[in-house]
Amino acid sequence: MQYSYSVTTIAFCALLTLLAACGNTGKTDPATNGSAASSISAGPAADTAQVFLLKTDTLKKTVELPGELIPYLQTDLYAKVQGYVRAMKADIGDRVRKGQTLAIIEAPEINTQFSQSMAAQQAAKAKLTNSTDHYNRLYRASQSPSPGIVAPIDLENSRNQMLADSASYEALRQQSKAYKEVSGYLYITAPFDGVITARKADPGALVNANAMLLTVQDNNTLRLRVAVPEIYVSAANGNKNLSFSIDAYPEQRFNAVLTRKTETIDPGTRTEGWEFGVNNSRHLLKAGVFVYARLALSRSTPSFVLPPGAIATTLERKFVIRVRDGKAQWVDIRQGMTTDAGIEVFGDLKTGDTLLMKATDERKPGTQAYWKLK
Repeated sequence: MQYSYSVTTIAFCALLTLLAACGNTGKTDPATNGSAASSISAGPAADTAQVFLLKTDTLKKTVELPGELIPYLQTDLYAKVQGYVRAMKADIGDRVRKGQTLAIIEAPEINTQFSQSMAAQQAAKAKLTNSTDHYNRLYRASQSPSPGIVAPIDLENSRNQMLADSASYEALRQQSKAYKEVSGYLYITAPFDGVITARKADPGALVNANAMLLTVQDNNTLRLRVAVPEIYVSAANGNKNLSFSIDAYPEQRFNAVLTRKTETIDPGTRTEGWEFGVNNSRHLLKAGVFVYARLALSRSTPSFVLPPGAIATTLERKFVIRVRDGKAQWVDIRQGMTTDAGIEVFGDLKTGDTLLMKATDERKPGTQAYWKLK
């Protein structure tokens, strides 16, 4: 009987202790400096927003842009006259020198015309020689002290004949020169040092004028063409070099030097064409290859770089929220480059401005709230 009373007493005391502990939850320990009481009484605490102080930063970034390698020089060689291909002296992959004969066209009628024009030129030259000699003899005779030896009309006729023969000879000489140049079209020569990349005819084939025979490229130096987006143009102006890689050598990087720009923005792509020179003396690179070009960018002046969440975007505008005098302000901005550190922005902003870390169009201008500096 005594044992049962002790258990009941212990249980009752434990219940009283538990109730006493629960009753003290609303009280604040003085050591906490009243923090619990503050969190209850500060009704608008749910509207507290994190802010940060705006500061400038030196913007640096490396972008990877697609590009294409093209030969420094490339031309298609055509037959200029109709004829049969007598010989092809070069084939695909052959390296050739400037002026080297690559193909010979056979056109007998052109050679015949040239021979005929040369014969006619010789005949005209002989006739001119005779008329010139005749005029000179009459002229000397007319200068004799004895009057009437040569009639003036005869001297004039002789002179006119000499001039006519001279004009005929000059016309035939020019004609022969033209036929000689045409006969030179029968020999197709290399316009520069390079490599043959295409061959379209074989010996014995009948080719018409303007029929393509060969393609020659100069690939000792290659052109790397890169379309630089408008937003990057000014930030990349100070950089004259870039590196690039290709799928054929994924672990190796190659260098290129800026040589020229188009100096205009393509309205269709909003890019400017940049061309870089690539030394290909080892002939590891091939024209037509797609490349991955790395271009270093940097601003000459400090920029404002914000975290992405600090920028709000609606259908009408893009803005950040600035806190001034305890109230929210919408500040319109233009977006620049995106980096690992954040997004570059331009607008009516100053160093030291207080901006919301998370901007949203739900927080209207003039809104008052509790701001918490991050």
